[in-house]
Amino acid sequence: MDPGVTTGRRPGALLVVGDVVTDVVARHRGPLARGTDTAAVIRTLPGGAGANVACWAAHAGCPDVRLLGRVGAEAAGWHEHELAAAGVLPHLVVDPSAATGTVICLVDSGADAERTFLTDSGASLRLGPADWSDSLLDGVARLHLSGYLLFADSSRALAETALAGARARGVPVSLDPASTGFLAVLGADRFLAFAAGLDVLLPSRDEACLLTGLPDGAAAAAELSRHVPLVVTKLGADGALVARSGEVRARVPAPSVVPRDTTGAGDAFTGGFLAALLAGAEPGTAAEQGCRSGARAVELVGGRPPVRGRTGPPPGA
Repeated sequence: MDPGVTTGRRPGALLVVGDVVTDVVARHRGPLARGTDTAAVIRTLPGGAGANVACWAAHAGCPDVRLLGRVGAEAAGWHEHELAAAGVLPHLVVDPSAATGTVICLVDSGADAERTFLTDSGASLRLGPADWSDSLLDGVARLHLSGYLLFADSSRALAETALAGARARGVPVSLDPASTGFLAVLGADRFLAFAAGLDVLLPSRDEACLLTGLPDGAAAAAELSRHVPLVVTKLGADGALVARSGEVRARVPAPSVVPRDTTGAGDAFTGGFLAALLAGAEPGTAAEQGCRSGARAVELVGGRPPVRGRTGPPPGA
């Protein structure tokens, strides 16, 4: 199947399967002062790579976005409300024993607004095959999997089940590798074995280089496109690369912006890119939309687009 081909019909739904977490974003300036206090501005916000992608896809104009994720009972209502307010139809499994995943995002509010994550996956990676039904694919034109699913046995089994179901129906599947730290533990060989069933791979430059062992982002993108039909490598402020059949076919620049927080920028790119593909755009044009969404994201605090009706933090946060 050829990603980005338009059929002239109203686009079908985008189904995202992935993590829903609570982000605690702490914006500080300069290095952390070990053993004492570091002044910071701290906010509790909805997050999770999968959930962020879904929200940005809806924000970019995708009319039917659905999300399968797993949360704890203590924050299920809050996350469901936040997703619905962003235009996403939530299918949230409430875990009977684990709390909602939590990520502490340490953001240096200096020039590059780079972030470091402390991650407690909680309920999010306890998704399993029992949480899946092929009926979730009814009316779906694209399935997107968060790469975080591959980093736990249960959620990896779910990802394999969802991928098989999509392949059986001819639904194209995309995946964002999500984390160089977790990828290094999983191993490139295991990841690429799973990726052989994908139609679109959306790595960052660092992820592409880690997966191929190549130091150059363009060479890494080209190499990955020998494994997956379409590879779109995210380069942050440098834009994106679109690769097919072992070569880079397009280089897309990013808008120039002043970053406040890079949390969720890659998720925003993916959401904008997938929304454009569903609307019939060719991959290069879709990557331009992805870059616009990513640029908008770094101007905001947190990993989600702005929405009306956003509430405060969940009870107990």
